[in-house]
Amino acid sequence: MVKTAESMNDVILRLKRVAGQIEGLTRMIEREEECSQIITQFQAAKAALDNTFSLVLQRNLKQCLNRDDSKSVEKILKLISKH
Repeated sequence: MVKTAESMNDVILRLKRVAGQIEGLTRMIEREEECSQIITQFQAAKAALDNTFSLVLQRNLKQCLNRDDSKSVEKILKLISKH
């Protein structure tokens, strides 16, 4: 997992932004706003979550490689290869 407080704060901030996007998306659907605007918001939230996931994954893999922790690397690879 991500270890330093600074990197955790960055991830938490990103996740809170995504949560805000999801809340906005929920309101848009409840108000039955235009479909294209809803789809655009979905894409933005998905991209933000994907980017945050990539950041966490990259940091975790780097930490495992720096510690020469092949078991953790294998575990991470199994998790991300699940469909």
